[in-house]
Amino acid sequence: MALTFSDVVRNAILDAIETAIGTSAKLKIRTGAAPTNVGAASTGTVLATLDLPSDWMANAASGAKAKAGTWQDTSADGTGTAAHYEITASNGTTVHLRGSVTATGGGGDVEVDNTSFVAGQSFAISSYNWTGPGAGS
Repeated sequence: MALTFSDVVRNAILDAIETAIGTSAKLKIRTGAAPTNVGAASTGTVLATLDLPSDWMANAASGAKAKAGTWQDTSADGTGTAAHYEITASNGTTVHLRGSVTATGGGGDVEVDNTSFVAGQSFAISSYNWTGPGAGS
């Protein structure tokens, strides 16, 4: 039988992830395929680095958690097609999360208003959400 959790436990898991990563995390958007795990070296070209708000995720509710505040950058760092992201600790080097990037409505872990980045352009993260494991309350 697969494990299932109450929403209280799922919320606690999700909130603990944000706490473990810490305040003032950074989000890097990169080209190409993501490495297979967070222990592997980063790949692709960095297209943008965002300093996330100090409290970058809303409190978990009903087993889900969403970005808090506005995540945007007024000047992309590079030119290319966004394909994956990393969330790092505030030092910008300790990778804690990786996932896919798509245009808004594309179903990626991170959705941006446009995946074709040009150095100097502004862009916004339109969607970023987590769902806790083991739904079944």
